[in-house]
Amino acid sequence: MKSLFKYLHNYKKESVLAPLFKLLEASFELFVPIVISKIIDVAIPSGNNSMIIKMGLILVGLALVGMVAAITAQFFAAKAATGFSAELREAVFSHIQTFDFTVLDKIGTSTLITRMTSDINQLQNGVNMVLRLFLRSPIVVFGAMIMAFTIDVKSALVFVVAIPLLAIVVFGIMLITMPLYKRVQGNLDKVLGHTRENLTGVRVIRAFRLEGKEFKDFEFDNRILTKAQTSVARFSSLSSPLTYVIVNGAIIALLYIGGVRVNIGSLSQGQVVAIVNYMSQILVELIKFADLIVLITKAASCADRVEAVLKTENAKPENARLENEKAAYGTGNGEDKDTGTGSNKDYICFDHVSLKYEGAGDETLTDMNFTVRKGETVGIIGGTGSGKTSLVNMIPGFYHATSGTIYFEGKPLNSMDPGELTGKVGMVPQKAVLFKGTIKSNLLWGNDNATDEQLWKALDIAQATEVVKGKEGELEAVVEQNGRNFSGGQKQRLTIARALVGDPEILILDDSASALDYATDAALRKAVSGIKDTTVFIVSQRASSIRNADKIIVLDDGEIVGIGTNEELLESCEVYREIYYSQYEK
Repeated sequence: MKSLFKYLHNYKKESVLAPLFKLLEASFELFVPIVISKIIDVAIPSGNNSMIIKMGLILVGLALVGMVAAITAQFFAAKAATGFSAELREAVFSHIQTFDFTVLDKIGTSTLITRMTSDINQLQNGVNMVLRLFLRSPIVVFGAMIMAFTIDVKSALVFVVAIPLLAIVVFGIMLITMPLYKRVQGNLDKVLGHTRENLTGVRVIRAFRLEGKEFKDFEFDNRILTKAQTSVARFSSLSSPLTYVIVNGAIIALLYIGGVRVNIGSLSQGQVVAIVNYMSQILVELIKFADLIVLITKAASCADRVEAVLKTENAKPENARLENEKAAYGTGNGEDKDTGTGSNKDYICFDHVSLKYEGAGDETLTDMNFTVRKGETVGIIGGTGSGKTSLVNMIPGFYHATSGTIYFEGKPLNSMDPGELTGKVGMVPQKAVLFKGTIKSNLLWGNDNATDEQLWKALDIAQATEVVKGKEGELEAVVEQNGRNFSGGQKQRLTIARALVGDPEILILDDSASALDYATDAALRKAVSGIKDTTVFIVSQRASSIRNADKIIVLDDGEIVGIGTNEELLESCEVYREIYYSQYEK
């Protein structure tokens, strides 16, 4: 949790001024019982109306000064808390952007959303309340006790018994509830994940009429969350009644002792009222402090969860050290080294690469061993679940090889800067994703500095020119969230254009033409093949999409069962023949 305090560094002034003004407010509040005591003991018995008015005006002045101090303290506390949460949220979001797919799969999207929203909001509330009350409440409690001792030592001994009892109640509840709040936030992650899954797959759920089943599953997760929240609420709710019981018991003791001492002439009625007022102040402040402890407990649990995200790093593959050594010793002369599996002109080389996902039982890809030259078009085909997408996701470094080495221009992929690598790759994933904004703002993701001429050129290659010209405003046409005002084929063409705007050295089309008709698909492939010096990987279920590729890689159950041209594979690869002749007549 301490590591999060650095996000308050820009708000040092506010973090100091907020509690100082609260202490100022508290100090004025401690004078109120003394003034009331003077009115009861001096002004009223003597019938001095001017003194009563004077003391009344002093009370009003104390209230006004206290109010100004409280408002000022609240302003500084709110500024520090909101600034802290904004910087922390930005830091968490930036750190999440560095995660590779393995970490994202492991943590889970719903958990990350909860930690960026709910958890950081709890931290914001915690910081705000700590700056306002963490010093104020103890100062009022101990200040009231000291003031009570200045009035009468024997009566004030009640405070010595009451305050430790109250401390035991407050801190005991805190120790019990802290782990319970962590459990609540974990259950909230599950509910959020279930909700997100249902909203994302609402069409599928309705298509199979499984609303009832999903509702039951959600109800089950929600019931667990409710049970956890109820359990922690039971303990938290004990704070106020126990505090009231102890403080009211102390007030009864004070009235009894005060009454006895008034009878014997050791105390005046005004002094008894002042001591009781101090006990009432302690009651109010300890109730606030108990609520603050509950809030701090929640914030501490959330801080641990947020800190865990910030401490999470991408896992380095087991062979990273060896690869870095190879890179250091193999490129000392400034020339590309021989990868050992082909000539030194190989652009991309998979050297006996295997991939196993986090938590998976078996390898997804086994012994991937092939080379690709610069400017080649490589087709990747295979049955569903054969590992085609997993293979191309390793090229931009989304997933790291669990064994073997991937070389790019003679350098091990793991030794390269991720930003440098992804800057060379244009990726068009299976699911076409557009972002809210305009067509132009979406295309500029490929290259912020692209001119309109470059955008239209990319659109022309992607066969998306007619899509854009058919929209009002053309490049400035509005794109709704997730591109829901475009059809599947239109979204695919626009995402291809977005990748092309960046003029990538490597273009990966991961089954990104599945929604296109055969004529548009053919025109797209012809246009892409005309791009010079770009290495293209085409993942497809259609033999027509990859039949003219320079090299075709055939996958089956995570293994390469054939590499070659269309003609070579028709003669030598049974798996390829089955796929090909299922789409073409012999």
